[in-house]
Parts: sequence; C-alpha cells; structure tokens
Amino acid sequence: SGPLWRGVIQMHVGCADVGARADAGVGAGAYAGADADAGAGVDLRVNLGGIELANPVVMASGTFGYGFEYEGLVEPETVGAVCVKGTTLLPRAGNKPPRIAEAPCGLLNSIGLENPGIEAFIREHLPRLRERGATVIANIAGDTVDDYVRMAEMLEKAPGVAGIELNVSCPNIARGGMHFGVDPGSVHRIVRAVKQVTLLPVMPKLSPNVTDIVAVARAAQNAGADAISMINTLLGMAIDIEARRPVLGNVFGGLSGPAIKPVALRIVYQVAKSIDLPILGGGGIMCARDAIEFMMAGATAVSIGTGTFIHPRLAIEVIDGIRNYLADHSLTSVRRVVGAAIMQTDSSFRARE
Repeated sequence: SGPLWRGVIQMHVGCADVGARADAGVGAGAYAGADADAGAGVDLRVNLGGIELANPVVMASGTFGYGFEYEGLVEPETVGAVCVKGTTLLPRAGNKPPRIAEAPCGLLNSIGLENPGIEAFIREHLPRLRERGATVIANIAGDTVDDYVRMAEMLEKAPGVAGIELNVSCPNIARGGMHFGVDPGSVHRIVRAVKQVTLLPVMPKLSPNVTDIVAVARAAQNAGADAISMINTLLGMAIDIEARRPVLGNVFGGLSGPAIKPVALRIVYQVAKSIDLPILGGGGIMCARDAIEFMMAGATAVSIGTGTFIHPRLAIEVIDGIRNYLADHSLTSVRRVVGAAIMQTDSSFRARE
C-alpha cells in the first residue's frame, strides 16, 4: 500500500485506540475490544423501513461482493444485512482500467457496475445467502425506469430478498445512474414505478453530488419510498503528473473512505431533520464511534464499505463497539441513540422506522 493508503490505516488504528473503554467516553473504537458480556442485555434490533435488522450494521453494496468473499472473516448472517453488489438487468463488463486509485484518506473507484446480471444473481448467489439466513438487500441500477421496474418484478418473486436499494446515484457510469440521481423528478418517477410492482421495502441510494439533497429525499418520500440510503460516493479524479493524464480509465470516479465522513454526516443530519423516513447512513465509517455519530445524526442503521478493505472484520468490531457503548451508558436499546444530536436542538424529532 502507498503512503496515502497507509494514512487511512493509521486513522483506523487511532480510532481503535482512544483510551480505555469506560474512560474514553464517546471516543472510541476502544469499545470494540471490550468485554463481550458487558452488553449482553442490550437490544440492537432496528427496523429499516420494514426491513427487520438484528443489528444496525449493514454491509454497503459494492464492497462486500455477494456476502461470501469475506467468508471466514465476516459471515453474512452475523451483520444486520448485506447490500449485495450492484446489479443490472443484463451483464456488464464494467469500465476500462485502471479502476481504482488512492486518495488522501480514501479511495477513488470507477468499477462501472461490473456484474453478471439480475438473472445470474437470483439463480446463483441469492440461494446461498438464503441458506445462510442472511438478510439480503438487493441493489439494482438501470439505464431507464423500465429497467428498474423489470428487475423489481423479478426480485418480488425471488425468495430471500428483504428489500431493494435503488442505485440512482452511482457516479461512474456514463448513462442512467447520475442522470436519475441529480433530479428530484427522476428519482420520484423511479421510486413510484418500482413501488407499483413490488411489496418489498424500497430504498433509493442518493447521490451527494447535487445542489439540494433534501429536495431529492423529499421527492423519494413523496413517491412512496420506505427508507433512504445515503451517501453514495463523491465524484472525483486523480491525475498522473508524469504521464500527464487522468489515472482512472474512466477519468472520473467515486471517492469513498474517511475523507468523506464529515460531508456524509452533515447530509444525514440535514435529511433526517427534513423527512419522515428511516435512513441507512454511511460514508467513511472506520470504528464504532463513527457509526454512533451517524446514528446520533439521525440514521436508523449504518453502512460500512471502504473500511472493510482496511480491516476486513471491521463490521464485527463496530457491532460489538455499539453494544458496549450502550451498556456503558445504561442504554437498553440502540434506538435510544437515533437522532440524539438532533434532539439537542429539536425536541420534536422522533426516530423513524
């Protein structure tokens, strides 16, 4: 790994070493290594718009494959849910390489939704996840509204799918994704069309690359969305100064990792104050403290993505860390922290389910 990526590793280590458990206050991933029995009576269950989660930690789409790539490190049934790799109606080869590049405290990616298509997912991957008892959220992306509708119809008939995440915000394909995600009207049309063909909970994943994300979230709510997922990656690029050309084959890519956390946290806070839907929040989570911050900003559940590339067992440590934080603060349910920061200034706020 290069020096910039090592900076992310150092950031994780610092996050995990903030003092002793009880003495560190909110500070810590220190909760991750604490006594597992301490939180035995804590209730970690949350309801994400009709998706029942045993704990609030969700593996983000695109960073956890189909749930088995981390087998032996993180079992798919132990996390709250697995958002599987982004799936399209037909197979896609993805973008031309290079597809990834280091960035300060983060990662640029331009994968381009490489995947075997919806039929292969339902036939080959979903049965394995179902057998393991994993909670599966299917992430779908399309070039037209009809693409989303056709995939939702197929998933409605597929046993083992708990919900649908609509990828309307992926910044590294040249066609539909970005176009849909930046326009409240387009997001409204997709959500409404999908809701008409499925009873599964529907959760659009919104792009931060917009002028007013609150307007987009409200459009999704008005169209009947059951929850909101945010944020997707921030659009960025890198340049090779020796070759005098962009590093990524697709020129632009999505920035993820700790570098985007302050932006993601602000967006979750703003949207949580403005809509009446539960939020799956994430962006740069590297420890339990980060996850708790997102929940206090209004997220009902949190998604972990790039952090798993640094520390494959991060999700398990975050679950343990949240449990121990709650026990140390005499809180019996994780739902007690949802929106806690908002309630400091708005006593009328209530956590959404």
